Amino acid sequence: MVQSSRATDTCLRQLSTPEFEERRSVKFALPTTEREITVRLADDNHWRNSARLLVNRMYSWRGYGDRHVIPSAPTHATFTASDDDQTVGTITLAIDSAAGLAADRIFHDEIDAFRRQPGAKVCELTKLAFDAEVPSKPLLASLFHIVFIYGQRRHRCTDLFIEVNPRHRRFYEAMLGFKAIGELKTNQSVGAPSQLMWLKVANIRQQIDHHASRSGIVGRSLYQFFFSPREEDGIYARLTDEDQKRPLIDDPLTEDLGATMHERLAAASLSGTARSFRDIASRQAMS
Repeated sequence: MVQSSRATDTCLRQLSTPEFEERRSVKFALPTTEREITVRLADDNHWRNSARLLVNRMYSWRGYGDRHVIPSAPTHATFTASDDDQTVGTITLAIDSAAGLAADRIFHDEIDAFRRQPGAKVCELTKLAFDAEVPSKPLLASLFHIVFIYGQRRHRCTDLFIEVNPRHRRFYEAMLGFKAIGELKTNQSVGAPSQLMWLKVANIRQQIDHHASRSGIVGRSLYQFFFSPREEDGIYARLTDEDQKRPLIDDPLTEDLGATMHERLAAASLSGTARSFRDIASRQAMS
């Protein structure tokens, strides 16, 4: 029986090059395609602008406006996923500060209840957009995991929030374990109903470790497609410039495991769940 974490390691070893030259980035290949995806911390105007263009293109397509901006404040970390320098996905992690979070505009009381907990540090996912033509499930899992690594290690986030259209509530519950908090409200910035969702960051760690010890595809959870725990140190080092020569993968594994993981991810990419995400991600416009 092949454990999923070992299969993930070898899949990345076979399909990506461990010699990364670009600062603050991680490369990997999408199964069933010839696309090599680069996820980077968008810490300059070029990549923040590319994220803004994608967000506005996907949001305007669904009638959510085309004047959204990507914050450049130290309290915000924007990540982009690109294919041959074309941005195909983006998400921003907002860290709580005196200015609050975007969700505070309509969910201040609900978020304050978590802020009052001892040792709490609340964070928010916002400005999520994906090109609908890109195979989604492996890409979404990789991007969410990279954001988790950065948010938990860099900022010690304890509670994660996201605003979503209520028709996407079940997706976030099933895929990542988010829970709905409070009543439905209207997000005036996009003119649509909004549901606040919450996820305990400690539960993310538990889910990663749980799925790393299992084999095969079980259920709809994205956690089974996350990187293995042993890869996280290398990913974080790449994102923070702690060690630019450190490879993402550094332990030898047998060659046959990569094909196993490739088949698992290929099946997921073609599943109804993966296809449904392409619709959800292109329309998720809570900000």
